Amino acid sequence: MASIFNIHSDARTLAAWRACLIAAFRTTAACAIVACATLYGPASFRGLVGFPAFSYVTVILIIIDASLGDALRSCWLALYATAQSLGPAMLSLWLIDPSRLTRTFTSLAVALGAFVVALPESTHLVSKRIALGQIVIVYVMGFIKGEKNEAVMHTARVAVSTGVGVLACVLALLLPFPRLACEEVKHNSHLFAKNASERLKHFVEAFCAEDKNSALESISQAKTLTATGTKLLQNVKRFQESMLWERPPLKCLKPRYCTNPGDRMQELEVPLRGFEMALTNTPSIPVLPSTTFNGDQLKDGLQLMVERNHMINLITGIQNDSSISTVPELTEIDQQTTFLQTIQDNIPQTQKNLPSLFFLFCMKLILPTKTPTKIIDQDQEPNDSFNKKKFSFKEALTDLFPTLKVNNQRLMYAFKSSLSVGLAVFFGLTYSKPDGYWAGLPVAITLSAGRDATFRVANLKAQGTVLGTVYGVLGWFLFENSLPTRLVSLIPWFVFTSFLQRSKMYGQAGGISAVIGAILVLGRKGFGPPSQFAIARIAETFIGLSCSIMVDFLFQPTRASTLSKAHLSRSLEDLQNCVNALTFREEVSNLEANRKKLKTCVNELGKFVGEAELEPNFWYLPFPGDCYGKILKSLSKMVDLLDFSARALGFLDHDQEESCPLIQESAASLDGDLELFKELVGSSMKCAQEVTLIKSLAVLEKELEKSKTSYDIEIGKSRRLSLEENEIDKVVSYFVQHSREVVEKIFEGGDDHHDHDSDRDRDRDRDYDQELIKSQMVLCLSALGFCMSGFMRETREIEVAVKEIVQRENPSSRVNLYEISCMIHALKK
Repeated sequence: MASIFNIHSDARTLAAWRACLIAAFRTTAACAIVACATLYGPASFRGLVGFPAFSYVTVILIIIDASLGDALRSCWLALYATAQSLGPAMLSLWLIDPSRLTRTFTSLAVALGAFVVALPESTHLVSKRIALGQIVIVYVMGFIKGEKNEAVMHTARVAVSTGVGVLACVLALLLPFPRLACEEVKHNSHLFAKNASERLKHFVEAFCAEDKNSALESISQAKTLTATGTKLLQNVKRFQESMLWERPPLKCLKPRYCTNPGDRMQELEVPLRGFEMALTNTPSIPVLPSTTFNGDQLKDGLQLMVERNHMINLITGIQNDSSISTVPELTEIDQQTTFLQTIQDNIPQTQKNLPSLFFLFCMKLILPTKTPTKIIDQDQEPNDSFNKKKFSFKEALTDLFPTLKVNNQRLMYAFKSSLSVGLAVFFGLTYSKPDGYWAGLPVAITLSAGRDATFRVANLKAQGTVLGTVYGVLGWFLFENSLPTRLVSLIPWFVFTSFLQRSKMYGQAGGISAVIGAILVLGRKGFGPPSQFAIARIAETFIGLSCSIMVDFLFQPTRASTLSKAHLSRSLEDLQNCVNALTFREEVSNLEANRKKLKTCVNELGKFVGEAELEPNFWYLPFPGDCYGKILKSLSKMVDLLDFSARALGFLDHDQEESCPLIQESAASLDGDLELFKELVGSSMKCAQEVTLIKSLAVLEKELEKSKTSYDIEIGKSRRLSLEENEIDKVVSYFVQHSREVVEKIFEGGDDHHDHDSDRDRDRDRDYDQELIKSQMVLCLSALGFCMSGFMRETREIEVAVKEIVQRENPSSRVNLYEISCMIHALKK
């Protein structure tokens, strides 16, 4: 086992080094192209590139972890940014004599331009950063040069400087061989296929293990691969959109690959998470020997599936169009699914059988069926919205000129951005007129898409700027007279900063600042003594970041911890809607819509929690990040359980329409169990949601005294707000019992034999279909029972975590969720 861990550790280390070395090589190549063009190019051309520093900044904004598709898209983004920023700037400088510019007017002009750039929501972040950087340079350098500045040529030099940086990125990603997004997707898909196959193998080994130690060892090995699989899946989704920009407009030249493999692989990731849930919630290990299944046949079927590398074949079909049209023959499908039909005679007697049956239900999700869903061929019309996107100039122009969507949130975002840049320019010019643009430029090029951990990000930017600038000064001291040597000395720094960007300590903000700090010193000449430039730039950067922090502190008074609490309440409300949508008698589309809404809300809650954990406490109470972490973990599990529930209900709905109309008559008892489940979970979620909205118990008690309202604690107890273990077991036991009765009632008499020889083949086919449907019903109902059990236990965990949060916020009070709920309801009367 230790040797396996070492192998995976070595593979991760090699992959990390490979990624960082490739990124460093591409970055060095792009910077070398800029250096050669701006320092050794023709004099006429060098005169046009008036701001080589911004060429380097453009390179860093684009080339970080970029593919050729990203670079081609950046050409459009840079073109749009130039039209959006330099067009109005050139007109304003032409109408107003630059010699009449003042520090105040320059700052206002920069702020106004920043407001116009930041306002549209659909504009890409890279485009906004380039446009803001151009605005700062145009106006600030126009103010610094004064009457020597020519409006048209000045803006043209900024545009050419931007273009040099963009073209350098394209060339660096083409030479010596192109870094294609489709190749990155194919490589990561292959690694994900191997990862998924290994996880499936370990899960099956754990399920079929003869002893407890072997089962636990296999489960542990599978868990170690989960994080790697998640990262590979993220990489696939990261590059799949860039593939659209690499596809030629001619249909005959289009490469044969699927355009949205990440979404398809996500569908295969769901059953893998289900395997882990089933095994970790199994009451008795080893699993298979402790069940009443036909162990040998089931074990042989599972192992046959693993031996055929079923997951690898599925993912290979996703990433390679050449194998998409190839589907398994019906005889092969029957061989792979026969072992699941043995479940028809193993209707669960108790809830202890549910985890093992849920494991087999998840296995069913990744097995082919008699009517397999083909992955869409590139020559067919895709059904999903992502595949409907094809490369066209119309789409490019849509991206180039996005529609303007304005609301109060966007207005506040644009106002904060413009005020941050404007104040940075004003105070930067006040401190040092020749170097004033270095205060506004860091704020402009590091504009975030929304909220971020302001103090932490500013701290990382400052540290990265200092590290990079100091490294640049030392490199200049050692290789002052040799530009090629200075550029070569950047390679180890680019490798180091690539690791910094992937680390939790510095992240992307600190890593990019460190890269820019070094390249601005080592890639230029004629800017004065490096040590003097370093001090001036560090001071100006500190001024700009201070202005950004001050604006966020003044106009973003709502702390992330407060937003986390409000978003938690919203997540619990969405969770109640999902629970209420669970039913046997309606379509599951409503459940699926609510589940997607809940998933989005949980992801946003995770962002707020991550930001709140990085906020300084100041005079506030420490943020209970561990409690929110438990809640997020439970909510994520609930999202998965809802997904499995929707799939199980979907299968059952299909069965009752096609072959089992009696389930409509027999579903009353199951609906009763489901209603009891929804009542228990819903009341607990309602209580937790109400409690999270209160400011403090002291304020609540004062409001009660002020309104002279009384409350009865017994009313709260009667609402059954708490989920005890015996209540959970009782609800699940009832559901298992009624499920068994429903299945037996529907299929009773299904084993009658016919005497006529002419009907034997038809009867055999009918019996086969009945067996298949019966086994499917057993698996689906068992999966639903397992999801109900897991849902109630996670609800209890959320209730405990919410109580702990309230207790930490009110350390001197005794927290009782029943009593608080009664107090809230008393005030509402």
